[in-house]
Amino acid sequence: MNGDVGSTKTLARDISQLISEKPTLLNKNDFLVCPTNLHINSVMDLVLNVNVGGQDCSPFENGAYTGDVSAEMLKNIGCSHVILGHSERRQYYFESNLMIDQKARMAHDAGLVTIICVGETEADREEGKQNEVVGKQLIESLADSTTSQNTVIAYEPVWAIGTGKVATIEDITAMHDFIRKELSKKVIDNGDVRILYGGSVKPTNAAEIFAVPNVNGALIGGASLKAQDFVGIAEAS
Repeated sequence: MNGDVGSTKTLARDISQLISEKPTLLNKNDFLVCPTNLHINSVMDLVLNVNVGGQDCSPFENGAYTGDVSAEMLKNIGCSHVILGHSERRQYYFESNLMIDQKARMAHDAGLVTIICVGETEADREEGKQNEVVGKQLIESLADSTTSQNTVIAYEPVWAIGTGKVATIEDITAMHDFIRKELSKKVIDNGDVRILYGGSVKPTNAAEIFAVPNVNGALIGGASLKAQDFVGIAEAS
């Protein structure tokens, strides 16, 4: 929840321009930006080389759900993706795995690609429960409609989001391997599902993170608010 119309347009324009100046980036990267719902239309025409998505969607179809934005509405204005189950939604709005499953069903029906977020708290990791917590989130949040074409997984250890802390390479390797194996329980072509890492990713640590097996990209938070950093992370891939 950042920016106004002016700053959002500037950020989008700068990101698109930097990518245009380095066209080889498009040979090995897919780019996606997810502005607030109010700013999606302002961004859409400024990022011709970048996909645009929503930060969340309703678990319901269109109707009497005041304040909600449906998956169909996001698709209708040109979105290709939607983020679901981000730790902030789970933490601040008590979103359950079942609700995320329902949102994913709506998104898939509308033709959107879902980015399903999973991740443990610092307390979970200290107690050695990270696999138990992430595994439950993953399996229960994935809709029956999940395929490698309509779903991306984003692993974000909650304690590393916006804190400057980054999971060790060993931790990232272990969790992404675990997620890949868990995906086999629900997705036939699970080997083709992209698994992103998120949590204080920046240009200076991106290359090391991207070198980890089963890390197929990044879900970028704070660094995405600076065009140079956002594109700099892609350059490290």
